[in-house]
This record gives sequence, C-alpha cells and structure tokens, in this order.
Amino acid sequence: MLLNGDCPESLKKEDGAAEPPRENGLDEGEPGDETTGQEVIVIQDTGFSVKILAPGIEPFSLQVSPQEMVQEIHQVLMDREDTCHRTCFSLHLDGNMLDHFSELRSVEGLQEGSVLRVVEEPYTVREARIHVRHVRDLLKSLDPSDAFNGVDCNSLSFLSVFTDGDLGDSGKRKKGLEMDPIDCTPPEYILPGSRERPLCPLQPQNRDWKPLQCLKVLTMSGWNPPPGNRKMHGDLMYLFVITAEDRQVSITASTRGFYLNQSTAYHFNPKPASPRFLSHSLVELLNQISPTFKKNFAVLQKKRVQRHPFERIATPFQVYSWTAPQAEHAMDCVRAEDAYTSRLGYEEHIPGQTRDWNEELQTTRELPRKNLPERLLRERAIFKVHSDFTAAATRGAMAVIDGNVMAINPSEETKMQMFIWNNIFFSLGFDVRDHYKDFGGDVAAYVAPTNDLNGVRTYNAVDVEGLYTLGTVVVDYRGYRVTAQSIIPGILERDQEQSVIYGSIDFGKTVVSHPRYLELLERTSRPLKILHHRVLNDRDEEVELCSSVECKGIIGNDGRHYILDLLRTFPPDLNFLPVSGEELPEECTRAGFPRAHRHKLCCLRQELVDAFVEHRYLLFMKLAALQLMQQKASKVENTTSLENGGLSPSESKPEDPLGPEVGSQEEGGSASGLAKVKELAETIASDDGTDPRSREVIRNACKAVGSISSTAFDIRFNPDIFSPGVRFPESCQDEVRDQKQLLKDAAAFLLSCQIPGLVKDCTDHAVLPMDGATLAEVMRQRGINMRYLGKVLDLVLRSPARDQLDHIYKIGIGELITRSAKHIFKTYLQGVELSGLSAAISHFLNCFLSSYPNPVAHLPADELLSKKRNKRRKNRPPGAADNTAWAVMTPQELWKNICQEAKNYFDFSLECDSVDQAVETYGLQKITLLREISLKTGIQILLKEYSFDSRHKPAFTEEDVLNIFPVVKHVNPKASDAFHFFQSGQAKVQQGFLKEGCELINEALNLFNNVYGAMHVEICACLRLLARLHYIMGDYAEALSNQQKAVLMSERVMGIEHPNTIQEYMHLALYCFASSQLSTALSLLYRARYLMLLVFGEDHPEMALLDNNIGLVLHGVMEYDLSLRFLENALAVSTKYHGPKALKVALSHHLVARVYESKAEFRSALQHEKEGYTIYKTQLGEDHEKTKESSEYLKCLTQQAVALQRTMNEIYRNGSSANIPPLKFTAPSMASVLEQLNVINGILFIPLSQKDLENLKAEVARRHQLQEASKNRDKAEEPMATEPEPAGAPEDVGSQPQAAKDPSSPSLQG
Repeated sequence: MLLNGDCPESLKKEDGAAEPPRENGLDEGEPGDETTGQEVIVIQDTGFSVKILAPGIEPFSLQVSPQEMVQEIHQVLMDREDTCHRTCFSLHLDGNMLDHFSELRSVEGLQEGSVLRVVEEPYTVREARIHVRHVRDLLKSLDPSDAFNGVDCNSLSFLSVFTDGDLGDSGKRKKGLEMDPIDCTPPEYILPGSRERPLCPLQPQNRDWKPLQCLKVLTMSGWNPPPGNRKMHGDLMYLFVITAEDRQVSITASTRGFYLNQSTAYHFNPKPASPRFLSHSLVELLNQISPTFKKNFAVLQKKRVQRHPFERIATPFQVYSWTAPQAEHAMDCVRAEDAYTSRLGYEEHIPGQTRDWNEELQTTRELPRKNLPERLLRERAIFKVHSDFTAAATRGAMAVIDGNVMAINPSEETKMQMFIWNNIFFSLGFDVRDHYKDFGGDVAAYVAPTNDLNGVRTYNAVDVEGLYTLGTVVVDYRGYRVTAQSIIPGILERDQEQSVIYGSIDFGKTVVSHPRYLELLERTSRPLKILHHRVLNDRDEEVELCSSVECKGIIGNDGRHYILDLLRTFPPDLNFLPVSGEELPEECTRAGFPRAHRHKLCCLRQELVDAFVEHRYLLFMKLAALQLMQQKASKVENTTSLENGGLSPSESKPEDPLGPEVGSQEEGGSASGLAKVKELAETIASDDGTDPRSREVIRNACKAVGSISSTAFDIRFNPDIFSPGVRFPESCQDEVRDQKQLLKDAAAFLLSCQIPGLVKDCTDHAVLPMDGATLAEVMRQRGINMRYLGKVLDLVLRSPARDQLDHIYKIGIGELITRSAKHIFKTYLQGVELSGLSAAISHFLNCFLSSYPNPVAHLPADELLSKKRNKRRKNRPPGAADNTAWAVMTPQELWKNICQEAKNYFDFSLECDSVDQAVETYGLQKITLLREISLKTGIQILLKEYSFDSRHKPAFTEEDVLNIFPVVKHVNPKASDAFHFFQSGQAKVQQGFLKEGCELINEALNLFNNVYGAMHVEICACLRLLARLHYIMGDYAEALSNQQKAVLMSERVMGIEHPNTIQEYMHLALYCFASSQLSTALSLLYRARYLMLLVFGEDHPEMALLDNNIGLVLHGVMEYDLSLRFLENALAVSTKYHGPKALKVALSHHLVARVYESKAEFRSALQHEKEGYTIYKTQLGEDHEKTKESSEYLKCLTQQAVALQRTMNEIYRNGSSANIPPLKFTAPSMASVLEQLNVINGILFIPLSQKDLENLKAEVARRHQLQEASKNRDKAEEPMATEPEPAGAPEDVGSQPQAAKDPSSPSLQG
C-alpha cells in the first residue's frame, strides 16, 4: 500500500525534470518551501470501508484503500480468525466477480459501504494443494521450528515472554502505582559480580510453543495421484489423517471440496464413507470428525491472531540462530514435499515454473524513476527481487555442496566443477585453470568473489542507466565458498573470447575496449573516483579503459551492456602489496609495512577512498585560501562580487567537485573542518575569476594535493597501477608516477589518520562496539579492512588511555582468535565427509574451547558396519571428501595454529597456548568465544549448559551439534528517498524542531515500508527515533508502541542477542517505567543485562548505563540493598572507563548517595555526594548549576544526619521514655526517579516558556537564512553541516552510546 494518511508538503515538491535524486535529498532548506507545482503528485487516496458477506458467519466491515489489489482482500480474509480456513473463493460485487489482480479504484461501483460476497469456487489440483498447505501453516502458526531451522525467512523473538503482552494496554495497567509487592530479585546469574554465564536463558521457553495438538498426522496419501477413472469423477488428490483420538481416515480432495473415502492403508476404495459430509474447507470437515480438533483449532487461531504481527511477518533475508533447543521431529507432508521437489520459492504462484532471475533483476532496474511514486515502485521491485534471488541462491549453493545438483562439466575433478540450478550459475572458490596463479592461487580465488560482490554493490549504488551488473550472492557453507550469479543471456552458447568486447580475460595481456562501454563507465568514474587511463596490450597498442583491466564488458543476447569481474574496482592497498623498487612513506615503514599478504587482491575500501579524498579536499581549500588571503592582504578588499551573489561559470569550478565527494561520504567525522572550508570556499568564490593570480593559486593547490585537473579539485585513482602484467604507454609515465604517489599517500593516510581516529573515537566512547560484528562495522565505516585488526590492537596497547580501551582490546583479541580459528576451521571442514560432520564439528569445538586435555574424535564408522569401502570416485560432490585427518587434531596443535595464523595474517603475537590461558591472559569468556565462532561459521548448537572447564569430560558431544547453516553475503538495495527523509528528519530534530522532525521521520517510515515491506534494519532505526521523539514530547503510549515494534524488529532482523537489540530493550524499559509498568521495566532491563553478559561480559562502559538504569528502578520500588549492588557496580565501571574525574562518575556518586539517604545511612551518603561535589567543582567551577545543586544536597544531607544523631542521643539519655520526633524517611517519588533516568539516558527535556521557544525558532531560522545566502553554490555540502551523524546508514547509530550522541537528544544548551 502506498502512503495513507496525510502527506506533508515536502513530498509533493518534486522537480519536474527527470534528474535522478541528488545525493542528499531535501537540501534546499525548509522542506516544502518551494511547492513549484510543476508536478504535484497526490499519493494518498483516502481509504473507505466495505462490508464482507462470508458463508456461515456474521457480515463484518473491512477498511480498504483504493490502491490495494483485490488480491490483498483475499490475503486479509485468509488471515482473519473467522475466515482463515478458506483459500479458494472469489469476491463478487452486485453479482459480478472481481478480478484478482485489479486495483480497487478501477472496480466500477465500489464505494463506501459496498457489500462484497465471498463465493466458494471449484478446486483445481493447484488450488487443493494451496489449501492443504495453508491449513498446515495454520496448524503450525505458533510452532517456532521454522525459525530454529532457519527456513522461509522465519526468525525468533522473545520480547513477549518478558512483557506478558501488557504493553500499551493502559486500560488494565499492571500493578505499578499501588506498589503491590513486585518480586524484583533477579536470578543469581544476573547480579553484579556473578561468574556464571548460563546459555539456557538465551531462549526462554515460550508458553505458546507447547502447541495444542489438533491432529497427529496430516499427510499425502500413498494412493496419489488419482487413477484416470477417478479423475473423471473429479478426484484431485487423496490425504491421510490420524486424528487426536487415534482415528485413521482417508480424505478425497475433489473439485467440489473434501470428503471421507473408504480407502485404508492397504486397500483403495474411493467411495464416500459415512458421515457423507462434503465440505468446501478441510478445516470444517476435520471439525466434524474430531471433537479435539474442533476445540484446539479454535484456541490456536485465537492465540495466532493475538500475536503481534511483527512476530510472524517474514524477514527480507534469512536470519539464523546459533542455538536451538532439542526439538521433536514431527511428520509434515508439506515440508517433505518441498524438500524433494525443486520448489524454489514462489513458483507455484508464477506461471512457467522457474524464474528467469537475470531478466527480473535487469527489468526492475529499467523501471522509470522520474518522480517519487515511480522511484518507490522501482526500489520496491528491486528490493523484492534481490531478496528472492538471495533466498534461491542460498538454497542452490547448499544443494551444490551437499551433492544434490549435477555439474555441467561432470567429468572434471570436483574443484573445477560448475553448476546451473534454477537459472542460477554456481562456481566454487578454487583457482581452476591457474587463473589466479600470479595473485595467490586458491587464496586469491577465495577472496575474489567478495571483492567482486563489493564491486557489484558499488556499481548498483551509482545506478547508471544502461550499465548492468549480475545478480551476485556469495555463500560460505561447510568450508566451501560458492558464488551464485544470474546468467547473461547467451553467454553459455558462446566462447568467452568472442563475447568479451571490453577489458581483458587474461589479466592484461590482451585488452580490448569499446566506445559505448567507455561512455557508460565514464559516468561512474566521478562518484567512484576511477581514472580514465590507457594501457598497452600484447601488440603494444594503446587501449583506453575506465576501470581495472579485468573488469569485462559483455553484450548479452538481450542487447544489454553487462560488466562483470569487478574484483578490482578500488585501488590496491600498498601496505599489503610489496613492489620491488618502490619505497612506502615513513608512516608505513615505521609500522612494519609493506607486508606480503596471502594474495595480491588487497584493495582499499570505498569508505577509505572517500575519506582520503575529503581529507585532500580540506587540504586543497586551506592551501588555496591561504594563498588568496595573502594576496588579498596586498590589495583592497573587493566585496562587490559577494553582493551580486552570482558566480560566473569559471569560478564555480573549484566548488564543483564537492558534489559526489561529500555526498557519498560515509563519515561525518570532520564536520567542524567542513564549516571552516565553507568560509574558505567563500573566500575563493568571492574572488572573480578574471584575476590570473587566483587561477595560479588554484593551479598550485591542485598540484600540491595530487588533483588530476589543474583548474579544479578532482582526485581519481587508476586501479591498474601495480597490477601484475599491466603495462602503460611511455606517454603516460608522469601520470603513472603521480598515481603511484597517490596510492602511497592513501596507504599512509589509513595508518596515520584513520586507525588513530578510530582509537580516539573509542577512547571518547563516541563509538561503543560490544561484540566482534559491531567492532568490524565500526572499522569498516572508517575504511579500515579487517586485516589491520592487529595494527588497531597494537595502537590500543600503546595508547595512553589503555585502561579506558579495555573493552575494545578484549573484543579485538576475541575477534582475532575467532577469525584465526575460522580460517583453520574452513580447511578442516573441507576434509570431512557428510556422515562425519557433527562428530568433526564437536571435536573442533572441544579442541577450541574445552579444558579437557585430550578429546577423542568419534569416527562415523562407529554406528554402522558396511561390507566394503567403495573405491574413491573421481567426481564426488564437493562436500564428500573421505579422509579422517580431522580426527587427529589436538587442542595444543589447534591453539598453536591459531597463534601462528594470528601472527601471519594479522601480524599480532598472541600469548597463549590453550583456551584457558587465553581466557586468563585476556579476560575473555568461553561462552562469548563460542557465540562468535558459531556466528562466523554457521554452526548451530544445542541449547544447554556446557561445562567448558571440566577436565574430566569434553564439553561437546556430537549430539550437541544440531546443524550447520550457510553464511551469506549479498547486495542490500537501498530506499534512497526514504533515507533522505530520514536524514532531513534527524537534522530537524537536531535543530530543535521536534514536530517537523517527527513528521519527516513518519514520512520516512511510510516510504521505508513502501520499499522494504514491514521488516528491515532501517525501519528499526526509524521506529527507535520516533519512539524517542514521542517520549520527549510527552506521548508515552505512542513511544511505547513504537519502541515495542523496534525491539521486535531488532530481534527478528538482527538477532535476539545482537548489541542493537540490547539497546532497544533498554529504551523500551525506560518508556515502560514512564508508563508506570515497573515490573515489566525491570524484567526488560534484566534481559538486557543477561544478553550483555553473554555477548561481552560485565566490564563494558555500556554496562554502567544499564546498571544505573536497574539501580534507579530498584530504588524506585524501595529495594535499596539490591539497588546499591547495581549502582556501585555502575560507579566502578564508570570510574574505570571515564576516569575518576568525569562528570558521569559524579552523577554515579550522586545516585549512590540518594540510595544511602533513603536507607538513612547518612555518613556513606555524605561521602559519595562529597566526591561528586568535588568533581563538579573542579570540572565546571563554583557557579555552575550542577555544583550548586550538589552543594544544596550536601547541606540537606548534613541536616538530616544531625537530626538523626540528635534523636539517637535523646534515646541514649532517656531510654525508652524519650519523646522521639517522627523521622521523615520518604520513598523516592516516581517522578524524581524518572527524572534521573532521563538524565542518565541522555534525554533532556528543555523547560522553555512559549516565548523562549518562539525566540529560539526565530534565531535558528535567521541563522538558516544566513547560511542560505552564503551558500549560492554547490549544494551537496549541506548534509555535512547539519549532520554530525555518520551518514552511512541509519543502523550505524545503534553501535554508539545513546547518551553521548543520539541524534534525537535535542540538547539546546549552547
């Protein structure tokens, strides 16, 4: 459905021209300030309601919207509790049948109050199968086994276990305010200081999962398909059912419906049996013959519709769970049928069975994109096809490795084989035909697919019309890397030599070019910073290229221009590519570079290229402006050109390049630098271009920063430099020399700017990674490849703030160990045959994590004896090697290899030769290492408590390894318009316009839903921000509802224990507390603490925030002793990570003092408050309000202490007859607790009068106009100024401390 509801002006403002959206959406100031009316699009049509008449139930009304299809009403009816058992029906209006695929607005006579009749239609075999499948889905709707098994995009969510479904039901508020005793004591393992880290609570048992049994068996009968004479009686298929009462029945599905027949397991008799009851719905028939079915099915459907929709909607990409409970394997006809037919997703809904993936992927790209509705449709189609393609490719890759697909070249040896399945081409990551001989053989062939995928991602993002890439998915499964690609039409019939008309198939010996390709690639060269260059081919002729040589251009039989093999889209990383006779800059040599890597395909990341170019741009502006200012000083100020405001074309040149540069910036790291640059840019701009001296200035500055143009700033890289086998013409020697220098500078920039910048951000807690994945994400945002992890850790070790980086060091070491173990595990698995898989994996885990000194592997031959071992066949499936070398691995050997791998790959020396030593030396947790290795390799283990530290028995047995999943890398198509709205909304919120920000973000949410469907990480970020805004604006119920969705979505899309999910739980707890649902708030906080202990451990800066939250809530419910345990832990952690003099620590002291005050232990309270007061005084000075508050509080505490002392003295003097003035011990008010909670969570309510607000807005608007005036130039700079957020993707916000930098905490203090 497109946007319903109000659509703010900003949407209707669209440029009539067919230009693609600019890099940063709404940068012309206020959204909606120029409704030019060239093309006003009204997206929303108001909805209306229709009445539905279905057989056997009361009529009901249904809200619909005009752009919905008739089909969507079908879906709604199939989901409703009272009509869910119907699938084969049509809708009639005034006796006319409605077409399934027509939009409601096109149906004549359909209006408010129309009556639609549900009319049962005759079945076909297809409809009967759909019906049986639907009934099975209804029976299984509460069963989580699909989520544990990672099928059909199901995934887990546990939020409802902790909220008991009481969120937002303000009517029946849970006992909160009356202070009925709530049990607040958490389980022992959640308390501060607890050493045990149990695994079972990760997936608590949900009450609804013990499913009500409706039937024992529902399966296809062995009598299918019906013989010819029965077919002519209308029999479509036969089902076999065993009811809960143990009655066995055989059912006929006929064109008219379902009825019992007289067949038994061994005797076929298709005649109807009694009761002779024909029902159009299988459910109604089963209701007739089984009372238990009738009762339980009704209860089941009631529960199904009560679940939150987000618990059951499919996710766009499959999420796998690394643990699962022991499950009963039940009989399931649909699952069995799916496993052995090649049902590839949605064929039965698509005529013609298998899908032509390439055609679908390319056609969606060709959809028009002139205005917003067209772009939404296009992006939605692209996203949908990509997620379907990823699912099909994953399924195919697993089938290939499991040996279930026949190779297209079966006579060759295993490694060389290629496969086609479901119109997707699969190849294995081995160096066949010595293609990568000069680049590192198999190792290079293993990384090439991921480099290629990054290239595809990048070219897709640039989105040039007329240039096509292949659908690409890289799947790692059972130690093999499989690349899945869509197939270029005609490529299989032709020889590769003939079809390549651009690029080179032999790494630069023979090179060809093509004018159309040059023209298309030229359009990508600016955003991707690729230099148009010339190379020599084997006949010494010059050939022009605008990409690396091995990027190939092929025109398919469909006439489209495809590019493939994009593995070297980005320039080489010289730190890992030693070239004889080339010296690297001093920053590199000092750090021990260049180091030979395992392969020669090391590239710089796109984020690094962008950051480097931006860095150079700042430098360029400074140089140019300095020289200009010197000139200015020598002549009279010339301001006239500024007044005119218009720039002649010649002078607007220098600013031009800012467009793609800053727009595509992933990182807003240098926002302040940019503000300066703006001023400088104005200085340059104000100088009219007639002055030859200023041209000279720009020429000098260009030369100094390595720009390829001398009249404007423009930095490009030649990706072929240092590529073995590529030669350049003599005439280009100067250019090649400059390019080499540029690459060296970029390599140095990574070491001298990016890595120290990362460490600084970690020290300032501007980023807060909590596990390996979030650390990797933070590194990649800054363009630092994972191979630099050792260097990052070295820098952390040498940092003066080493203690404040303790968490980073631990995560880094854990990541280093598990990545090294993953490399070893990959080759280890390749030698294991299928029957030995669980034994081999459990043996590996024992060697890796168990303290048991000599685990023994059980060889698969134990269970069954076979008469003769078969001779080794030449072409066995890739995953069927038969060797048992894996069984002799020992823990000592594995850990020695891990240390060696860490040294060779990451250049880091680990000091440990066993897991216990590693845990001891680096303070790691075995459970965390288990989680990291399982996520990286796709292992799924049984949910139970493992005794890692037992020296008497190994921790894992082969029964503990449940499954091995694929690890999938794919392209993530983006919703560009929605993202621009989201960013504009964030910017508004930062300027303090909460209402407008809220509207924009709601709009973004609408657009995200339009493109991605209901579930997506970016929607999750949107919901979180909305919840926070509603909370700040005082609408707690709305905040609660949005945040509940954010938590559910984060659990489903990112994983139940992903750091982002932990954050979402914390926010939800705060909003629950504000809505006085205290016990729920506590159980959510305890859940978050448990997850954090599992994912990292106790010693993390974020734990201080969490414990402060828990301590405050406990203080509020008068659990003082418990509260102190958490608050004192928070104080200790804050002191460690922020230093004893930090303001956070002062706040922590104050919170502890308040609890002591409530306990009437004034001496301790005074002690803590004094500490806090001292910090405030030294940091903020005597006159700051915080210092004053603290000193007031000290006075108050002193008075209470004196009063108490007097009373005590009185008692001592007069004994029991003393008259004791009643002491005032008050429980803290909820409001005061909430106030403190808001403070620690970084939420500031700004108490402003209406007048102040008006003044403030006027002031902000005035500044805005000033900016506008001074900004008649390239607009693409704007997002940097208003957006100190990394403009990467909204989900990046998740890895950062909310208090410090949540975009939505509108702190308007300055």
